[in-house]
Amino acid sequence: MKTNVISLDNQTVGEIELADAVFGLPVRTDLLHRMVTYQMAKRQSGTHKTKGISEISGTTKKPFNQKGGGRARQGSMRSPQFRGGATIFGPVVRSHAFDMPKKVRALALKTALSAKAAEGKLVVLDQASLSAPKTKDLATRLKAMGVSSALFIDGAIVDDNFALASRNLPFIDVLPTIGANVYDILRRDTLVLTKAAVQALEERLK
Repeated sequence: MKTNVISLDNQTVGEIELADAVFGLPVRTDLLHRMVTYQMAKRQSGTHKTKGISEISGTTKKPFNQKGGGRARQGSMRSPQFRGGATIFGPVVRSHAFDMPKKVRALALKTALSAKAAEGKLVVLDQASLSAPKTKDLATRLKAMGVSSALFIDGAIVDDNFALASRNLPFIDVLPTIGANVYDILRRDTLVLTKAAVQALEERLK
């Protein structure tokens, strides 16, 4: 499918053909959900931890005689029923990540790109570069474009001035092509790709 290419000044500067194999797939919400869950699971630190009975400081002496006291038998003051005792089956340091086939991950990324294209929220930019790292200048241009929440994906390298200018704008993210991912695409309203990004993504996902 064809779409217009615009400049940062919101001027149409040409047309580009988007590959249907990457930008024209049917939208599968189940696949997008799986991928976002996969990404969020990988991000979890997994550093939560409670102490088991072997890790509690304290004596190993039996607190009182087994018989004759009229109380329930006890073998340790480090048991979970006592204050300061152990936690049974508590959380331990671990990774929450799980595996997902590479082909499924690639399909999910293509589905996310296709979803933005189907919603009419995909914009192709000539190039994302500025002559100076001025946030006010970029904010004015984005307002003229009608963009308030967007993910910008550039080629292999992001322009330094553009990255610095966008850094202080809320709801504006900038990534190189290698960083393109489903979660960041879906969390912003508009997806803005440069021509270099379109070419790189098509080469990567076709």
